[in-house]
Formats: sequence, C-alpha cells, structure tokens
Amino acid sequence: MRNFLTALVIATFWSLFIGCSAEKSADVNPNGQTGTGGSMARFAIVGNSLYCVLPDKLQVYDISKPDNPVAKNTVGLSVGLETIFPYKTNLFIGANDGMYIFDNQQPESPTLLAKYTHMQSCDPVVVQGNYAYVTLRGGATCRRFATMSSLDVVDISDLKNPRLIHTQNMQSPYGLGVDGSQLFVCEGNNGLKIFDITLPTQPKLQQTLGDVKSFDVIPLNKVLLVTGEGGFLQYSYRNEGKMELLSKISIEL
Repeated sequence: MRNFLTALVIATFWSLFIGCSAEKSADVNPNGQTGTGGSMARFAIVGNSLYCVLPDKLQVYDISKPDNPVAKNTVGLSVGLETIFPYKTNLFIGANDGMYIFDNQQPESPTLLAKYTHMQSCDPVVVQGNYAYVTLRGGATCRRFATMSSLDVVDISDLKNPRLIHTQNMQSPYGLGVDGSQLFVCEGNNGLKIFDITLPTQPKLQQTLGDVKSFDVIPLNKVLLVTGEGGFLQYSYRNEGKMELLSKISIEL
C-alpha cells in the first residue's frame, strides 16, 4: 500500500509538472502533441484531443473547451492495454500482448494500422525515427505471463509491418525514454541504465546508476526527469556519458 501511494503522489506531481512546462514551451496546433509524457503514461494530449488508455479500449475526448471535455470516440481493443506514446502523426499503445500502431491524422478517429505481438508482459514503448524501443517485464507484477525481461528494438519504417530486429535481456525494466543517441531505461530497484544508440538497432550499455530506483523518465531539453522510489529527480545529460544530478524532491509516505 505504501508503494502504491508513493507512486500515486509521484504520478500526480509528474503530470502537473509536465503540463506546466508544456504550457510555457510547446507550440499547440490541432494535430501537434501538447506537452511531453512518460512512457508509462495512460493518457496523452495531441492538439485538442485527449486520449485515455483504459484496460480494453482507447477513449478519445475533444478538449477544445478544457472546462467541458466531450467524449468523441471509443476504439475497442483487446484486454490488457497499458500505455500510450504519441509520435508525429501516430499513436503507439503498449499492451500485455503487443504494441498497437494507430494513424492519428484524424485526431478524433485514430485508425489502427498494425499490431506488433510479443510474449505476455508489461510493455511501455517509446519511438524515435524508424525505431520503437519496447521494454518487456516479466514476473508477478505482470500477471506472471512472462519469466524473462528484455529490451526490444522494433523496425517501424513500414508502420503496417513492424518487425523485431533486436532483443537483449534486462533485469526488471519499467519505463524508458529516448533522445538522440541516448536511450534511458528504468530498472526499478536495479537502477537506471543509459544506452548508446548511435547505432539505433544495437543499444550499447554506457552507464548504470545503481543507486537510483527508477520507474519512469522523460528526456526534456537535455534534462532527464526521473520518478523513482521516494521522489522525483532531475539529471543533466548535456555531456554524453556523464549524468549530473541537479535536484531531488523527496516524497515519503
């Protein structure tokens, strides 16, 4: 119960912090992403549309009038939906059994393009260029569907035909974030790992912060925002290969 409450408080603070940052810095247009969310987010805002991932469906709201959101569309999918990540004109939804790819050029009516299927596990996803990076976490927290945990690289150059091109074992991966040649992967109690993806298809472990119990990250203007056990941290990664702690807000419940 303690861990759940801690996570809830952090998630609430996380949403408010990112929302405020985005309000100051993001250019908002009907088809553009507003703000930046973590890979384990269950909701996202793109222009005037709010997307909510429910256990078995994607719910779309019109928020052109923020004080009066209007439900516009519901897309029924299989049970086990978990996360959503908007990228350019697409939505990537992580589920227990795979990754759904939607065309979002019509924001109120996203269209399913393809589904990349994997073993049953927890499944956040981030995207950069022609590649999606997916962490698969097995164990009791993921309904015991999988015994192995991994980091997968999926080629999405053809959005209708996603292909697994690389996989490597992980310990206990949670959320992840990508920026340029760096990929950040949270490993819960096993720390925060930074990979060099100069070669996008072959992530190479560059550094491990073993004392950072991390659950999700957002890379934003060369500052890495990290949620973890007990608080919220900010790291500078302006110098590749060197993580500099900028601040920490402790949360104890």
